[in-house]
Amino acid sequence: MSVPALHPSVTLDRLSFTWPDGTVALDAVSGSFGAGRTGLVGRNGAGKSTLLRLIAGELSPTSGSLTTSGDVPYLPQQLTLDTGRRVAELLGVADALDAVRAIGSGDVDPSHFDAVGDDWDIEARAEVSLAEAGLSPDVLDRTVGELSGGEAVLVAIAGIRLRRAPITLLDEPTNNLDREARSRLAAMIASWKGTLIVVSHDLSLLELMDDTAELYGRTLSVFGGPYSQWRAWLDAEQEAARQAEVTAKQEFRKERRQRIEAEVKLAHRARTAKKAEIEKRVPKIIAHGRRMSAEVSAGRLRTEVGAKEDAARAALDEAGRRLRADASMKIELPDPDVSRGRRIATLGDGERSWIIQGPDRVALVGRNGAGKTTLLERLVADADGGGSVHNSAQIPPIRPTHGAADALDDSLLNAERPALTATALTDRIGYLPQRVDGLDEGRSVFENIADAAPHVPEKELRNRLARFLIRGATAERPVAALSGGERFRVALASLLLADPPPHLVVLDEPTNNLDIDTVDQLVEALRAYRGAVLVVSHDDAFLRRLGLDLTLEILPDGSLAER
Repeated sequence: MSVPALHPSVTLDRLSFTWPDGTVALDAVSGSFGAGRTGLVGRNGAGKSTLLRLIAGELSPTSGSLTTSGDVPYLPQQLTLDTGRRVAELLGVADALDAVRAIGSGDVDPSHFDAVGDDWDIEARAEVSLAEAGLSPDVLDRTVGELSGGEAVLVAIAGIRLRRAPITLLDEPTNNLDREARSRLAAMIASWKGTLIVVSHDLSLLELMDDTAELYGRTLSVFGGPYSQWRAWLDAEQEAARQAEVTAKQEFRKERRQRIEAEVKLAHRARTAKKAEIEKRVPKIIAHGRRMSAEVSAGRLRTEVGAKEDAARAALDEAGRRLRADASMKIELPDPDVSRGRRIATLGDGERSWIIQGPDRVALVGRNGAGKTTLLERLVADADGGGSVHNSAQIPPIRPTHGAADALDDSLLNAERPALTATALTDRIGYLPQRVDGLDEGRSVFENIADAAPHVPEKELRNRLARFLIRGATAERPVAALSGGERFRVALASLLLADPPPHLVVLDEPTNNLDIDTVDQLVEALRAYRGAVLVVSHDDAFLRRLGLDLTLEILPDGSLAER
């Protein structure tokens, strides 16, 4: 599967990195990335983001070496922005743009010509890049704070494209993008020039890649094709490895049985010969000769059957090494005891309302800023009030983002919008927000989980935690010391292992923080859950797999509609 790039853009040679607290993030990783678009995959904690930061020069290797063939711009998972900056600055064209405009106004200061260099067409190129991001040209002189989070990400990526850097790194670029923004990003990536390395769990995005690289153990392996082809290859290879292990086990057992049978036969011969010698049934010299011949024959036989057994054991070990011993979450949710006709909640817009009942699977979709998270929070707040206070306050008006797709009159945007309502008909609602900030940072993982399930015996609770890959010393670590992926698993466990279990599980963009294998486990768990599920997500592949009963969309005018 792994083919070295003919002209590698990034080369790793036994690259290692250890955090100051002694945690090993990467251990002697070797491999290379070539030209074109590469999707970098691997489990949470494999070190993908750390590797990108090393390639970008934000971190320095503890040992080993890393070489690149040029400038390496990097877009991190969490884009920290100064909302007061101009969009032109985020795009990286502010100095050249201002200089061109100054010269056009008659200012011939030599410093302006230095700032422009060869970029006399910078404004036109910047406007083209903004159009790719779905924004109008006048955005250049506005502030970043006037953009949505998704638009800011697209502008930052457009700025990287403008730099024409030979190597670009993107870490989970679709996490905060709605469907329209994801579509625009896909178009940008499809026409990307140079080397692009993308860490993502987004299957649609990974299908746009030329190659798929996996960070696994000490190896960076590269497959020539998108994620689906790589996954099919890996599944087939692992199935072949399992069959090889079964065959090797059978062969080893056969050779071991034959060795034991040979030893029994030799022991029987030796006893028979010894008895004949003692009873003097044959002359002593003949008995001695037979004994010596038998010992030589026995030695030869032991060597032969021993060699076959050793070879079979070696083949079994080799087959075992081909099989992955990945630890995966095994989420088994408790039964919330919800009947099919039990009403759980209602969502409405003043004109119509929809009931969530029994084991319904409901998705809430809409553009960023439409009010999805606000509606979820109101539903949860209503449940916290015991289900008796029905919050039906109006969603605040959407503010204009000045994008090309949002070129609506401000008076329309600020007109009276429908009053979206969220009514809880149970006080047992479990909520996992986008930002995992509801954990007690100073207490241990186990203490946080125990708070959510106070009546579950400690041994049973620890067994349940182990299914979330939270075991041993990890359960005793303070939450503040956890990685992002570990923190999310703790929050997910706290929600799904609550006692009593929730009648309704509410999830806001749950796949943003999960690797692909863990998303698979979550899908299986939610499909089997006997309570209701309400989820906000822009990940269409994830939603399709849930087996939805209802999809509600918050439309631009603030109303709700079935999709």
